[in-house]
Amino acid sequence: MTRSIPCRGLLFDSDGVLVDSDASVEHSWSRWAERWSLDPAEVTAMVHGRRSADTVSLVIAAEDRARALAEIDRFEVEDAASVVACPGAADLLGALPAGSWAVVTSGRRELAVARLRATGLPVPKVMVCAEDVFAGKPDPAGYLRAAAELGLPAAECVVVEDSPAGVEAGVAAGAAVLGVSERALATPAAAVVRDLRGVTWDDAVLHLPDYRLRG
Repeated sequence: MTRSIPCRGLLFDSDGVLVDSDASVEHSWSRWAERWSLDPAEVTAMVHGRRSADTVSLVIAAEDRARALAEIDRFEVEDAASVVACPGAADLLGALPAGSWAVVTSGRRELAVARLRATGLPVPKVMVCAEDVFAGKPDPAGYLRAAAELGLPAAECVVVEDSPAGVEAGVAAGAAVLGVSERALATPAAAVVRDLRGVTWDDAVLHLPDYRLRG
């Protein structure tokens, strides 16, 4: 049985939704943590859904933050070629008309574009990245800005997210939220799917396949 969610636009998180960057994130942040004498496991556990600047500010003294941030940003871009597209992402994005979707990511623009290009996924006209907003997720600023740039109210969009912080941001923006992966099961997402396989959109309705995990 297919569930339908009315919407005029789609707002995608990138990592964990469109691109599978988990291994790259773990490698880059573990390498970085070791250089700063931090526990890699503790650091990698806190990075999902957060801007790199926000993570760095939690664990690095103020006087060292600029240098530490530049280093992790460099590590992640260097490792971008190792990411792959998430299942179903290419089919869904390839069927969407230009101007109907955007990417809202906690990553910096250079990194987000590098990861999309490494996977062969299209780079949308509208992208809201870490440096484009005053506060990262769970603040809704990124999703509100992306919806506005598409010329739509957020309430007429579906946010597609995997992290709890991202789902919270979408809900706060007033959008319906589709959760992706088991990471989203403990969130208030309206529905949760394993990945984007079988998800389709026909100008006004997002259709979810019957294998969804919840909703």
